[in-house]
Amino acid sequence: MRISSTAKATVSGLAAGAAAAVTALQDGALDTGDGVTIVLAILAAYGITWAVPNRPKPGA
Repeated sequence: MRISSTAKATVSGLAAGAAAAVTALQDGALDTGDGVTIVLAILAAYGITWAVPNRPKPGA
């Protein structure tokens, strides 16, 4: 099964954003710093996942 780079980046961004949001909401409030942290986590996950290629199959 071949999964596109876009799909992998989207899923990783959503996962990172959700994890950052859950952590940020532990105190019951979402302020500007929390929002910036969430956005940076999403963008970092997108970029890292997009930049790292899949491992090539043996013999390919």
